[in-house]
Amino acid sequence: MSAITALLAGLLFGIGLMVSGMANPAKVLGFLDLAGRWDPSLAFVMVGAIAIGSAAFLLAKRRQRSLLGLPMQLPTNTVITPRLVIGSALFGIGWGTAGFCPGPALVALGAGYPKAIGFVLAMAAGMLVFEVLERSKARVARA
Repeated sequence: MSAITALLAGLLFGIGLMVSGMANPAKVLGFLDLAGRWDPSLAFVMVGAIAIGSAAFLLAKRRQRSLLGLPMQLPTNTVITPRLVIGSALFGIGWGTAGFCPGPALVALGAGYPKAIGFVLAMAAGMLVFEVLERSKARVARA
């Protein structure tokens, strides 16, 4: 049942990204272009997503189990580290350069945007490099 629910939630999320324009890199770059022809429409999408997400997290904090009966697994770490700041900056640079972030890039890939192919390949390569470095670091720490 949880796999079906995850599939339906993913489909709803992908449809929302397409309808809102978040999977269109030109629209995203227009939103990020504050000095040029700024398109503020994605601000409404973001404000709506933050409002719904905040309400959902407030409700989730009060529960021990999800609506499907699974244990709640909410993040507990609130420490802001240099690694978090650097990762956030890299994410922002990538988003501002390409007009994609990971979720919308996968939706755009499925929708046939050619630019998404290069982005998703680069994203996968970056994830692979990260995993290799993390495993190497973990081996060194254990030794």
